[in-house]
Amino acid sequence: QLSCLVKMVTLHGIPKDLDSYPKDLLLFLSPSDYAATGSCRQYFANIGKANLHVLQRESSQRKHLLLEALACLNIPGTQVNKENAEILGRLVCDLGGEYIRSSGGNLLKQLSQCESFLPDQEEAIRSVISSGNTTFGSPVAWSAFTLNELSGLIPVFDHSIFQKIPK
Repeated sequence: QLSCLVKMVTLHGIPKDLDSYPKDLLLFLSPSDYAATGSCRQYFANIGKANLHVLQRESSQRKHLLLEALACLNIPGTQVNKENAEILGRLVCDLGGEYIRSSGGNLLKQLSQCESFLPDQEEAIRSVISSGNTTFGSPVAWSAFTLNELSGLIPVFDHSIFQKIPK
């Protein structure tokens, strides 16, 4: 339905008020389509707020979006800073374990919004959290607020992490 809607919306060219359309619609446009109305950074900031689950997790379309986002944001390696993590939004759900490890805690907030993880992502999340080298600090210093902030990641925690969290 969304791909049909995009065809209707773009029938006479790309509308100038594209930012006012539902974010999910943008998943079916390319950054080059969007370029006439804004920057690729703005496009991916909007994509990051869209419901990515409209596209299948391992689909070529979703993989392509992530690759284009990494290129747009000039992320050459596997380290993503906080600013770029915010722009990527839900796109971080598709980053592999090497990105999660290299980026330290920069991705945790966005990762907590993901519906599911692949095994290498889960392992990387546990590794980053266990290190304590995040803005959230070590699990021994966590409060109810911290747990609330990371609530989407709780299913990934293992016994060694739970053991450290104060009652």
